[in-house]
Amino acid sequence: MTFEFDRDTLLEPRGDGRYDADLAPGWVVGGGVNGGYLLAMIGRAIAAELAAKAPAKAHQDPFSVSAHFTSAAVPGPAYVQTELVRSGGRFSTVQARLVQDVDGVPVPRIAAHGTYGDLDSAHDPASEAAAQALGIRLPAPVLPPPEECFESRDAPPEFKKIAPLLERFGTRFDPAYAMWSVGQPSRSGVIQGWFKLADERPLDPIALLMVLDALPPVTFDLGLPGWAPTLELTAHVRAKPAPGWVVVRHATRTVAGGLFEEDCEVWDSTGRLVAQSRQLALQPRPV
Repeated sequence: MTFEFDRDTLLEPRGDGRYDADLAPGWVVGGGVNGGYLLAMIGRAIAAELAAKAPAKAHQDPFSVSAHFTSAAVPGPAYVQTELVRSGGRFSTVQARLVQDVDGVPVPRIAAHGTYGDLDSAHDPASEAAAQALGIRLPAPVLPPPEECFESRDAPPEFKKIAPLLERFGTRFDPAYAMWSVGQPSRSGVIQGWFKLADERPLDPIALLMVLDALPPVTFDLGLPGWAPTLELTAHVRAKPAPGWVVVRHATRTVAGGLFEEDCEVWDSTGRLVAQSRQLALQPRPV
């Protein structure tokens, strides 16, 4: 069985570090293609380039990917241009650009750097035991069971019209922070819930790059609906997720100067923190 996410992030290697892609329309939100989907596309291209240039290193897992969004991507042909910066013992770094041709002119959409390694070897028993002894952890929020949460695919038709990517997900929002959907935001600056892909595709480190930008902008919970274009997003993948639902939490502490920061954490079905991110985005304009 071929899953939708795999089909929609399919890449065609063209040599010299270039990978051709076709951005699928189902991942659009607001005025462009979802940034998490694009980040996963870049993440897949970086993994492919490392497999081609340094196969013996087995550096196939993203540890840190930092991306600057320079213009809004649209559905259709695109390509990722990669360049190996360094291949070390534990980590390799690749820079990448996602580009689309507009009237024959290449227009950069995202510029990124990714540091990759092997998540399996990173979690050796000795380092895990030392980390546990510190007693420093970020626990997952306590949520109602998925069947008692609001399903994203039940969103109002007018919202789904501008965010067709909701059909890609099986998100269940925590009701305590989902009343923005009926015009009653909590104004806490939090959106959280259970997450999985609609076709039950298991999540992996590359897919986690997408999950980190999968929920609506946290500004919805502040009573500020609308498209919030990302300027910069840095993603950290901490571990490979166990099968099943993940818990995703978005939160902000500052909205100022027309910008807001959004922190995201993702925990797997065992309660283990598997991914984190921070992004800087434009405050939605009043409608």
